[in-house]
Amino acid sequence: MAITAAMVKELRESTGAGMMDAKKALTETDGDMEAAVDWLRTKGLAKAAKKSDRVAAEGLVAVAVEGGRGVAVEVNSETDFVAKNEEFQNMVRSIAKAGLDVDNVDALREAQVEGKPVSEVLTDAIAKIGENMTLRRMESVEGDEVVSYVHNAAADGMGKIGVLVALKGSNPEIGKQIAMHIAATNPASLGQDDLDPALVEREKSVLTEQARESGKPDAVIEKMIVGRMAKFFEEVTLLGQKFVINPDITVADAAKEAGVEVLGFVRMAVGEGIEKKEEDFAAEVAKTLGSN
Repeated sequence: MAITAAMVKELRESTGAGMMDAKKALTETDGDMEAAVDWLRTKGLAKAAKKSDRVAAEGLVAVAVEGGRGVAVEVNSETDFVAKNEEFQNMVRSIAKAGLDVDNVDALREAQVEGKPVSEVLTDAIAKIGENMTLRRMESVEGDEVVSYVHNAAADGMGKIGVLVALKGSNPEIGKQIAMHIAATNPASLGQDDLDPALVEREKSVLTEQARESGKPDAVIEKMIVGRMAKFFEEVTLLGQKFVINPDITVADAAKEAGVEVLGFVRMAVGEGIEKKEEDFAAEVAKTLGSN
């Protein structure tokens, strides 16, 4: 029976096996999909598929910079223990480096690392280490100079929080200081114009209701809202925030004094936005008793 690319793809998706392993399994079983799955299982090559429903909310963020381009990637694992594994760290580092040559996370999954697509490298690691792992996201910035910073680094260039700052002009010292500021304050955007309109509208709505409860005239309420929104923009935008190293000036002022302009930034933290599955204590006890 002729083995088609569609058959190989279907088997890969259902088992998590590599492309060549999937093709060999189908060849060995004359195209019988169920038999091919069993063939992979006997070889230990379908192990990764069993892990795919587990929540991977730990892991590492890695940063890589080359010339005027920087990338940050998040690779998740199920436990922090794996994130401390040197083999896992080396894999994450190589994935981040591969990200310098692509534009998005989908392209990164297909990028080559040591002769294999990143997606297969991950599948192999899942089978070997025994935990679900995912390449969750990638972000990049470009400028005359890109400065990186990793907060609480687990290894060189990777940790729980990774920051990139793109500058117009060159001043690595101020770039590093601004990157540390970003790690600490987690700004929502570079400037006011970059803020999510939904976030702005929601904040304005809340502030409006608060102001109306004061019972003051509409003209006064309007001025109150303008002032409070200005304070909001100062708090959530990087350029408007008070610089942590010198709170007397804003980040924009600090950059200007240093002869540079901040063009963009990335702040990526491990697991942000991922809901971890949690069982209540009673269920956990019952589960433990049931396994005895």
